[in-house]
Amino acid sequence: MKQPVATTTEARARHILDEIVWHKKQEVAQMQQDIPLVALQKQLNAASAVRDFLQALQQSPSNPSLIAEVKKASPSRGIIRADFDPVAIAQAYERGGAACLSVLTDEKFFQGGFENLRAVRKHVDLPLLCKEFIIDSYQIYLARTAGADAVLLIAAILTDEQLQDFLRLIHDLGMNALIEVHTLEELDRVLKLEDARLVGVNNRNLQNFTVDVGITQELLTQRQEQLRGITAVSESGLYTPADLAIVALSGARAVLVGESLVKQPDVEQATRILLNNPA
Repeated sequence: MKQPVATTTEARARHILDEIVWHKKQEVAQMQQDIPLVALQKQLNAASAVRDFLQALQQSPSNPSLIAEVKKASPSRGIIRADFDPVAIAQAYERGGAACLSVLTDEKFFQGGFENLRAVRKHVDLPLLCKEFIIDSYQIYLARTAGADAVLLIAAILTDEQLQDFLRLIHDLGMNALIEVHTLEELDRVLKLEDARLVGVNNRNLQNFTVDVGITQELLTQRQEQLRGITAVSESGLYTPADLAIVALSGARAVLVGESLVKQPDVEQATRILLNNPA
C-alpha cells in the first residue's frame, strides 16, 4: 500500500535531521582526537575580539535588521550557488546593508566549513553567527577560535540542560546565542532558560520541510508578553520587503535570510532591494 505523501516527507525530514546529528557526533569525536579540547582552548587567546552581535541587530537602521547568510547548499535544495565565494558574498551583504552575517560551517550536508568562517572574519567587520548543529561544547570553543561572535543553538536537537549549559558557556566566552525554535512547545522551553536574549523562529517545519511565515506570527503573538526583553528573529521563507514587514509587525526585530539572496546574480543589489535600501 502506497504511503501518504505527507508521511513519506515527514519520515525523510526526520531521517535527515537524525542523520545530521549522528554524523555530527562522529565529526566532533574526530576533531577532539585531532585537536584536544585543552589545546583548542589555548587558541582562544589568539582569537579576534568579540563583536556585539545582539547590539548590532538592535541598533541597525533597518527594521527588521538583517542577518544575511553565507550558504552554498542545503539538504532540501542541493547546490544553491555553484560559483560560491564566501568572502565575496559576505562583502556584498555588508555593502548592501546587512547588520550581521550567518556562516554555515557544516560540511557534509551544507557544503560549508569553519574555514569559510575564518575567511569571512578576516575580510568583513560585521558580527558573525556560526551556523552549526551544536551538540557539544567543543564546537562552541571552535566557533570562537574561528572568529564567531554568536552561535546557533537548535532546541529540537538539544535537551533543556544542554541548552542552559551551552547558553552559559557562550555568554562566558563573550558571545551571544541565537536559540532556534520551530514550535510553541520549543519556544516555551526556551522561555524558561536563564538569560535567553535572542530567539529565532524558523518558519520551516522540520517534520515535512514546508515553509510558512505564519509560524513567526503565531508564536510571537501567542507569547508576546513572555518575549519582552528578548530579541526575536524570523528565519526561512522570507523573499520580499513585504515578507519582512509582516514578521516585523508580529514582533520580529530581525530576520535571517540566505537562499533568496545568495542565489541572486547581484547579491549586494538583492540585499538593498530586500531592505528597501537604495544605493
